[in-house]
Amino acid sequence: MTAFAADPAFAAGSLAVTDWPLCQVRLQDDARFPWLILIPRIPGMVEIEDLSPEDRTRFLDEGLRAGALVRRMGAALERPIDKLNMAALGNVTAQLHLHVIGRRRDDPVWPDPVWGRGTPQPWSDAVRETLMTLIRED
Repeated sequence: MTAFAADPAFAAGSLAVTDWPLCQVRLQDDARFPWLILIPRIPGMVEIEDLSPEDRTRFLDEGLRAGALVRRMGAALERPIDKLNMAALGNVTAQLHLHVIGRRRDDPVWPDPVWGRGTPQPWSDAVRETLMTLIRED
C-alpha cells in the first residue's frame, strides 16, 4: 500500500500542523482569513465518494470540528466569524481536501470567493505560532 503524502502544492501556501483520526490538518498561511485545510490521510482519494461510508462520516465530522476551531481562531484574533465557508473543490490540486474558511463581512474580498482574489498575507511568526498551538490543543 502507498503511504499518505500531501500533494506538494499544499506546501506553497499552508503548514501541516497536526493529524486527526482521518485528516492531516493544515493552516493556510494567509492572515486575511482563519483557514484550515483537511486532507484525508488515505492515498488515492480524489472525490468524497472515494471514501468508505465510515470515512465519509468521519470526514464530515472532522470538517465540523474544523469549523468550530476556525471560529475559535477568529475569536482568538478578536475577529469573530460572520460566515463559515466549507469547500472541497480540487480544481487545482486533485487530492481530496476540504477548505474550512472563516469569513467576515469586512474581510478584504467579501462577499467574493477567496480563491484568486488579492494577495495572500502570511501570518506573523507570533500569530502563526499562537494559531498552531490552538490547533494542536484541539
